[in-house]
Amino acid sequence: MKLSLASQIACVRREITQRRRVYPRLVATRKMRQVEADRHVDEMEAVLATLEWLQPNEAGIRAFVEARREARS
Repeated sequence: MKLSLASQIACVRREITQRRRVYPRLVATRKMRQVEADRHVDEMEAVLATLEWLQPNEAGIRAFVEARREARS
């Protein structure tokens, strides 16, 4: 199944929002350490930044990949 970058970005944004809601409770009840919570949110924010960078560059990346594929043929 192919999912658009816009859909993936929306999903990651929802996940970040959810983690920001849930993790403080987990930290407060000692089910998660703050350093872990921060790390997990930071990781998802990095995923979001990558996807947001890819979105405006998608056409160029696809063209590059296609050109490489054709050059090998």
